[in-house]
Amino acid sequence: MTIESFKELTLEQKIKELKYSGELLGSYERNSENNGPKTPGDIFALYDFWVYLSDDEETVIPTRRNPIPPVEED
Repeated sequence: MTIESFKELTLEQKIKELKYSGELLGSYERNSENNGPKTPGDIFALYDFWVYLSDDEETVIPTRRNPIPPVEED
């Protein structure tokens, strides 16, 4: 699946795809528009892109770059 085809799915289909094919990478707080409070959620790796899913499962945002910075090892 491509990011473009994922964007065309309904909200229910997106959540189902994340639950069955996504890999949970961790918690993430997404910045909101207009300097509002951050929105808590999770980041999933899905095929060759990443997806933010809010805790209330109302917001699903795919992206081509991983918003979680890599962990640096000493």
